[in-house]
Amino acid sequence: MARKKKKVKKYRKPLNLNIGMLIFGAVFIYVIICVIAYFQSSHIVRYEVQEGSLATNNIYRGIVIRDESVITAETAGYVNYFAREGERVAKDDLVYIIDETGRLNEELADSSLGENSLSDRELAEFRNEIVNFMHGYDSSHFETTYDFKYSLKNTVLKLANANMLQNINNSDTTTGIANIVNYCYAPITGIVSYWTDGYEALTADAVTEAVFDEKNYEKNQFIGNELRAAGDSVYKLSTNENWSLVIAIDAQRGAEMEEEGYVKVRFLKNQYESWGKTRLLNNSDGKTYLEISFTNSMVTFVSDRFLDVELIINDETGLKIPNSSIVEKEFFLIDDEFVSVGGSQGGYGVIRQCYLEDGTISSEYVEADVYSYDETEGVYYMDTSVLNAGDILYKQDSQDTYTVSKRATLIGVYNMNKGYADFKQINILYQNDEYSIVKANTTYGLNVYDYIVLDAASVSDDQFINEAKKTTE
Repeated sequence: MARKKKKVKKYRKPLNLNIGMLIFGAVFIYVIICVIAYFQSSHIVRYEVQEGSLATNNIYRGIVIRDESVITAETAGYVNYFAREGERVAKDDLVYIIDETGRLNEELADSSLGENSLSDRELAEFRNEIVNFMHGYDSSHFETTYDFKYSLKNTVLKLANANMLQNINNSDTTTGIANIVNYCYAPITGIVSYWTDGYEALTADAVTEAVFDEKNYEKNQFIGNELRAAGDSVYKLSTNENWSLVIAIDAQRGAEMEEEGYVKVRFLKNQYESWGKTRLLNNSDGKTYLEISFTNSMVTFVSDRFLDVELIINDETGLKIPNSSIVEKEFFLIDDEFVSVGGSQGGYGVIRQCYLEDGTISSEYVEADVYSYDETEGVYYMDTSVLNAGDILYKQDSQDTYTVSKRATLIGVYNMNKGYADFKQINILYQNDEYSIVKANTTYGLNVYDYIVLDAASVSDDQFINEAKKTTE
């Protein structure tokens, strides 16, 4: 008897849901959605307004313009100086002598004139030169060390020559020396300096960018007891106490300083401060320069052609905000006679003409924020999102009407203290490439510690802002 086959059915395991895995999966999907939404949405960063000022670079390097006369040698020979550099000489004062034969030193050696010690006044000259050099030394302009070297050497020779000249005049054994030297006197009154650089005839209007290229600048120092040919330059005289300094400057800033008329200058060489008269120059190379004219202290800088100076300007202080926060917005101009105070919170508003359902003309009070007030024109700046062009407004307790049409723009930022982008007008006092200084505590403006939108382009008018990243300077 055949056995009946039994049909075997596969056992299905019951579905065992893990609650922890479900929660983890849901959280994971939510995180993915949030990450995607984060990268697809614009990020609003808030900036806390602080008081401050802008640090501006007021250091300039300028070229000195003076009235200078170059004096040439009358005859050939060895030149020995007697006037100190920076010393004022009158007309017909002795400046140098020329030894035509070169025998002067030999004659003096044979004369056994003895040694000479320096007086207290002469030692003071050395001390002053050394102190001035130490205070004005700048390692970025090491070439000034050579100027100091030559100046000190000339001072030594000048003092030695002065003693030598006195011995020549007093000694009976040197009566023949006077016959081999020529005495050379100042043709005009001026300040003596023993160098030339080719810029003696330069005027402020002729300054170009090329004259500031100090790589090609050459300063020729005159050293005592050197041979000179007839007609060679031997020294120069600065004949006028009035002088000027020309600096390259931004056109806008230069125009502001010219309008001021005068600017206070600090000379970095010795920290001396002086006021100078300003004149804006638009020279042949298309660049803008500022000439600062002085009426004193020319002798202090008689050995310099280039000077580093700091313009002492009273920088504006106020609320410091980033330029990225600044936005321009358009508003309606409403005559102040048609703006009243009322509403639920005592704010500003207007009485606007409206039509009832049956078509009859009526009026309604519309609250509208005021963003600025022009006292000169007597108009309020009101939001274009509340009013429309062509709206007819009524004067309170009168039938006079005003049609909304005139528009104007204001510069401002989006304040976010109330959780939405609220436009606030600003009055910019000063601005550079990154920040602006704006006037504080204005009626419709900002106050210190207000929060504003860092990037004005990332929001729109009255946009609600739930969360924002905070940043400060």
